[in-house]
Amino acid sequence: MYCARKWKNPRLVIALFFVELGGTIAALALFGIAAPDLFRTNLWQDGSDNGFNSSPNQVLYAYANYRPIPKTPLIWSSFLTNYNIVISIFSMFVLLVKAVMFVMHVWYPLLSAILHAIIVALWAVSVYGQASPDYSDPEHPSKIAWYLAKPCSVAHKSSNIHGCQMMKGTFAVTIVMLAVFFFHIPLSIYSMYPSKTARHARMTSLESEANMKESPHSDSTTEQQWEANGDSKRGFELGAVPAGIRNPTTPRTTAFNALSGRLPLRSQK
Repeated sequence: MYCARKWKNPRLVIALFFVELGGTIAALALFGIAAPDLFRTNLWQDGSDNGFNSSPNQVLYAYANYRPIPKTPLIWSSFLTNYNIVISIFSMFVLLVKAVMFVMHVWYPLLSAILHAIIVALWAVSVYGQASPDYSDPEHPSKIAWYLAKPCSVAHKSSNIHGCQMMKGTFAVTIVMLAVFFFHIPLSIYSMYPSKTARHARMTSLESEANMKESPHSDSTTEQQWEANGDSKRGFELGAVPAGIRNPTTPRTTAFNALSGRLPLRSQK
């Protein structure tokens, strides 16, 4: 069993490249707009005002009351914002590399399956981070960010409605990117399995190679045949040319013969 190197449906692969390009550009734009902290803290505070989640001021409260410093939830951390930007840039770079390799016919299904499995894991972390819970405040636990679980109209401040809509759109684009990259995996696995025609051609090639190895005199016989053909051809060409033309006497030949003490013209006289 071997893995095929050709895609069974290359047009579908090209279509996925275009969908991936659009999604990556959208993700880069949305994550870039949200960075470094355009909506995150405002939405965190808005959810706290409505009693949906913890407060961004809980660290100050902990310092003031000499309590243990709570860990910032992943959903409200700057790490998640930076992480989303990094994977978006990485996805764009990978897309450019894939397009070049596909044009050069070196983008194999096996390589695609391995690489897209890694990218799916990266985007799955992003999806989990954007929908992660907030249990840092026991009095206001949150299983999921309020702007994903509730309509944006419930925002405590109307100025945060736009930010809520932007975060909803960002989460939707992330889901689409995860689905596109995941679809590459079964498509690659399907293309890795060779068709009947490819298997038959492979078996024929292996049988011919085995027959060549089993016949040790095949190479020597071939070489002898080429030598025999070359000798006969040369003999035919020489036999068809008169002896005087085959051994012509030129001024250079006469000079060398004179130096060696052999003058053919005098010897003939």
